[in-house]
Amino acid sequence: MAEQSARDARILAIDDEPANLALVEAVLVREGYCHIETLADPRQAVQRHLAFRPDLVLLDLMMPSIDGYALLDSLGRLTRADDLLPIMVLTADTSIDAKRRALALGARDIVTKPFDVFEFGLRVANLIELRLLFQTGRVKSRSD
Repeated sequence: MAEQSARDARILAIDDEPANLALVEAVLVREGYCHIETLADPRQAVQRHLAFRPDLVLLDLMMPSIDGYALLDSLGRLTRADDLLPIMVLTADTSIDAKRRALALGARDIVTKPFDVFEFGLRVANLIELRLLFQTGRVKSRSD
């Protein structure tokens, strides 16, 4: 896998707090990612997802109107059975119930806020690598 193709990944960050989105975007830009979309209104998430076709979604859980759990469910239904869309949950909720529920709904990773910038960068890279390996057929989905 080429390093260049990993840095070309499309990343969609959804969080109702503009400061959180600014931090996430700054970290991703520093890590070398250049295709980043941020979204502060979770009601637009499905539409933006369909238009942008991300390789990775970063998702807050506690948002007004539509919470991250509902979006996990919606994005999961939009993802084809033969595809893999990694979703990383970014949340201040450290409860085991929140983690279990998010993972059961399809999250591939969970990072609690405030997060360690170095660790966050590594986790993003790991999920993008997983996506690229899946796309090249080197990793199979759970259903295969």
